[in-house]
Amino acid sequence: MTWRGLSAFMTVIAILWNIDLFQDLGLALVNEQYYAAIMALALAVVFLSVRFNRGEEGRVPWYDVLLVLLSLAVLSYVAANFLYLRDEGGLGGSTDLGVAIGAVLMVLVIDGLRRSAGYVMLCVAGVFILYAPLGHLVPGQLVGSRVELWQLAINMGFNTNALFGIPLQVGTTIVIMFILFGQVLMQAGGGTFFTDIAMATVGRRRGGAAKISVVASGLFGTISGTAVSNVVTTGIITIPLMRKAGYRATHAGAIEAIASTGGQFMPPIMGAAAFLMAEMLEIPYAEIVLAAIVPSLLYYFAVFIQVDLIAAKEQITFLEEDMPRALDVLREGWHFILPFAVLIYTLFELNLPPERAAIYATASLAISFVRSYRGERLRLADLYGVLWRTGRVVIELLMITATAGFVIGILNLTGLGFALTFALVELAGEQQLVLLLIAAVICIVLGMGMPTLAIYVLLGALIAPAIIESGVADIPAHFFILYFGMMSMITPPIALAAFAASTLTKADPMATGFAAMKFGWTAYFVPFLFVFSPTLILIGDPADILINVVTAVIGTYLASLAVVGYLVRPLHVALRLVLGATGLGAMLPWEIFDAAALVNAAGVTCGLAIVAYELVAVRLRPVGARRS
Repeated sequence: MTWRGLSAFMTVIAILWNIDLFQDLGLALVNEQYYAAIMALALAVVFLSVRFNRGEEGRVPWYDVLLVLLSLAVLSYVAANFLYLRDEGGLGGSTDLGVAIGAVLMVLVIDGLRRSAGYVMLCVAGVFILYAPLGHLVPGQLVGSRVELWQLAINMGFNTNALFGIPLQVGTTIVIMFILFGQVLMQAGGGTFFTDIAMATVGRRRGGAAKISVVASGLFGTISGTAVSNVVTTGIITIPLMRKAGYRATHAGAIEAIASTGGQFMPPIMGAAAFLMAEMLEIPYAEIVLAAIVPSLLYYFAVFIQVDLIAAKEQITFLEEDMPRALDVLREGWHFILPFAVLIYTLFELNLPPERAAIYATASLAISFVRSYRGERLRLADLYGVLWRTGRVVIELLMITATAGFVIGILNLTGLGFALTFALVELAGEQQLVLLLIAAVICIVLGMGMPTLAIYVLLGALIAPAIIESGVADIPAHFFILYFGMMSMITPPIALAAFAASTLTKADPMATGFAAMKFGWTAYFVPFLFVFSPTLILIGDPADILINVVTAVIGTYLASLAVVGYLVRPLHVALRLVLGATGLGAMLPWEIFDAAALVNAAGVTCGLAIVAYELVAVRLRPVGARRS
């Protein structure tokens, strides 16, 4: 069987597990047996499809064939005998069989990670794996408990807080079902529908090319959940449109990068990290979706305002190409709205688990067998391709989640997690803001060069406990690290999304990264606000939520004017500084500190007064002066 066949088979097994077929057949399987079976197939696919040098072409060498057979044999044995290996082999014992299997699993997973995800995550994992046996020698507060090599192998292989822990559970159940949903949607023509909707709604407006990028990338992001793939998928279309319309190469790349990055926290689907957050916090996924609504809308609102103002400032008008009409697009592609309606209904009204909601949403796309969109529709012959592509896409995530399990297991085994929390809290003293600033920098630095899911797992284990220990509630603490972890995608020196966009624009990667930071300024500021006042993630009194959301929208608009330096005419530096201060002041939740309500009111009042003055002043100027 080829690696495509194994990938398709893995997806089928995941579907059957998530619809409870095995349970209905009377097979009393524990979850870890399923995880082991999926990992057996996932490792086999990695070793068959990715060469030792990380290339993807050429014949499969004999040693990779041996690794495939070893993966299938060892993990099949683990799947069949997991309870024995865990209980009889014992996490407290050093049986030769248990130690050998645990060691082999670690080696296989680490090499699978290296081949599929690269060396950044490998180096991070390597640091923790080396720390386990050497942590007791580390001086100072980060000293760890002494761990023998046999203990490390046994615990990493069979402890349900390690390899077979929550990250792998999320990857093999929830994530794979949503990736399947996305693959089916794209195969049915959903990608074309998203682009057409963006063109129809904003393409005829000022700066329409950039607005198409913002809308299309946001829609794609709700499916893909990965910034780089979003850039590559939508950027091929949107970046040439922006360049043709007149946007600078740096701006075009930055707009695409920031719009694609935001898709990872755009409801209703968001990214894989959001599913993991729900599992780690043991709360319904619907709560995560609700909490993300206002921050994501502020993020995209700021980007939308800025691209519009840049178009006005640089006299970029609407696209001259023929744009589809919104009614025509909806008339032909209304069936693509159905799966999202099903998803929202099953998640919020029926309170179904996310993986089951994804299955129902995917099933609703069966209508695409009989309805086409611009010639694209589902065919029975497409199903095999959908299955193997789903499996192939999820491989990297599975390697990352498995390795993340190792990291979490080592933190628990050595006590490093507690030690790091204590060290961070002590470093910041009683100053919560100082701790948050330190945490934000650490999140961005640790996240550089890593996929979002890996970033969140690492930060959730290392940084979030310290923030929570300082008195922050669980949900805002985890959202804080998620936002700053994702901002590593656009923050130089290693800004993966910005660099991916720069390869399409041929612009300087660093300049693109810094421009993306400017466009995405809200993501660096808003997390501090919802940590101190969770009203911006819809937690609190409804009246407080309404007031703070409205003033946050006003503040976002004012600050965006300051960032671009244009309203209806160029703004002087002093006026930009004043507008920036009033915008940030308006965004402050009124209960954040004693005088915050006064600052908030002053920001809104002064900011809107400046806007009104500029609008009136330009209107009263002579026509010739306006043009000049």
